[in-house]
Amino acid sequence: MSEESHPNESHMTPRKLFYLALGSVGVVYGDIGTSPLYAFREALKPVAHDGVTRFEVISLISLMIWALTIIVTIKYVLFLLRADNDGEGGTLSLLALLMKTANGHTAILMLLGLMGAALFLGDAMITPALSVLSAVEGLKLVTPSLAEYIVPISVVILALLFVVQSRGTGAVARFFGPITAVWFLVMAAAGISHISDDYGILAAFNPYYAVSFLLHEGFYGVVVLGAVFLTVTGAEALYADLGHFGRRPIQWAWFLLVFPALTLNYLGQGALVLGNPATMSDPFYLMYPKWALLPVVILATAATIIASQAVITGAFSMVRQGINLGFLPRMEILFTSETNTGQIFVPSVNAVLFIGVIFLVLSFKTSDALATAYGISVTGAMVVTSIMAFEFVRARWNWSLPVAVIALAPLVVLELIFLGANLLKIHDGGYIPIMIATAFTVVMWTWRRGTAILMEKTRHTDIPLASFVSSIERKSEHSPAQVPGTAIFLTSDPESAPAALLHNLKHNHVLHDRNVILTIRTVNKPRVPSQDRYKVEQISPRFSRVELLFGFMESQNVSQALATLRKTGLKFDIMSTSFYLGRRKLVPDAKSGMPYWQDRLYIALANAAANPSDYFRLPANRVVELGSHVII
Repeated sequence: MSEESHPNESHMTPRKLFYLALGSVGVVYGDIGTSPLYAFREALKPVAHDGVTRFEVISLISLMIWALTIIVTIKYVLFLLRADNDGEGGTLSLLALLMKTANGHTAILMLLGLMGAALFLGDAMITPALSVLSAVEGLKLVTPSLAEYIVPISVVILALLFVVQSRGTGAVARFFGPITAVWFLVMAAAGISHISDDYGILAAFNPYYAVSFLLHEGFYGVVVLGAVFLTVTGAEALYADLGHFGRRPIQWAWFLLVFPALTLNYLGQGALVLGNPATMSDPFYLMYPKWALLPVVILATAATIIASQAVITGAFSMVRQGINLGFLPRMEILFTSETNTGQIFVPSVNAVLFIGVIFLVLSFKTSDALATAYGISVTGAMVVTSIMAFEFVRARWNWSLPVAVIALAPLVVLELIFLGANLLKIHDGGYIPIMIATAFTVVMWTWRRGTAILMEKTRHTDIPLASFVSSIERKSEHSPAQVPGTAIFLTSDPESAPAALLHNLKHNHVLHDRNVILTIRTVNKPRVPSQDRYKVEQISPRFSRVELLFGFMESQNVSQALATLRKTGLKFDIMSTSFYLGRRKLVPDAKSGMPYWQDRLYIALANAAANPSDYFRLPANRVVELGSHVII
């Protein structure tokens, strides 16, 4: 993120910087902060078939430290945080920015953006299941008799987590940062206390061990990479939450707390296993003395709940972006804060995520089994982001092709290797994230394609607005009766006469004193300044055309936006104003341009879409809907 996009960052007080950095620890780093629970344990399994050697332990820790350094520190913290769209990050935000400068490959960029968003949504389904399971499994070490209750306890915790979503996260979020900060400090302390078990683990800082391991282990080395990648899961949240905290607080939190704590903890786990190979069954929890196990399990559970909360709210934000950018149908969006429009609750998304998370917990039952399914969605999303970043530096930063290739090709190659390693786990559950991401991609592509086809079909029968107004303003004996008040007709095409207007004339034979043709448009930037919110054009004495502009991160509150129109001289009394909406009943057509099943899917999505009057916050008692049939 450039200083120009967030000018206030250069004037940020140390106090504000501290609190923003502390907040980012809970929201941005919650996911990556739970990786030590299972990452090293899973990485040991592929090489433990004939006993783990000293070289292998040091090499695994070396791989983890350098994965954190290259992928998280260099790619995300130092590079991608500067690739922002007016201060906002994330796959769809980056896509919106690139669509402004797409040079003939819009479809490819769009597909990449949809895949990245779908993979993130898949991650939002797997992360809560894996994180909470891995934390609660610590109870086995406290009291072995609790082992059979791990799944029920996990289900109860996750159910409560999804139930409280509708109440908003504002009050709880104040505790996210401090609790997660304590979690990182506890992990760092545990790591420091065990590094002395074998100081030889410090050799892991030498990349020679990581490279040598991959060269000598062959197939097992590739398998291990899939588990090593669990170390960097959650890095995408770093980029997606850029707009909430800004670049500097996120970077400070990483370098001063998160990165050192993760590194120390992994070094401690490695030294513990070197000193006592029997601890490789669960090196994270076995770092703590018996008396500290229960408090650590409770703290770990709190940290995983916070990590889950972060990806769930991230999914809500991404879905809102998808709706506003036209990739998803309108859904009911509830605002859980009167002051922070970023705190939202999307009931339908919450329900889908809840069903998916509970299904994963009941199907896989252990974090070991679920960890094999993890990684594909994360690595896939990272590869997509890197490819889009390549386009970004070429189009926005004007990097030459050779410079862009030299800078980004090594990252893409490394992430493709990680992706290939994770794809080896398809038969062990890796198909789950692929199926989830594919389903989300199909839904978004179908909605985008179907909407385009629908607009194309209706355009053939549309009447140009200019000629319609010209003819209707000519006085004749067949002119419709004029009634007092204002009529606002919502339409997606400001150049054509709205269907609701034509139906009103046809059936009611009346025309209001003032008629406003209203178009709501989402622009490819996060927010629109209030002074740029509207465009007004007077077409004739009785007709005017109004365009309301919203950013893809904003709620499209039309009633509120119309109130500002009074300043432009467009006077109307809201209590004598009627809003006319066109309601289409869609009928599938085998010759529509999409397969029949996709037609049915698009119609199902359209039928499930939220009512426009609710979505655009129109006065409930002032809305009139007029329907028509459209063959698609």
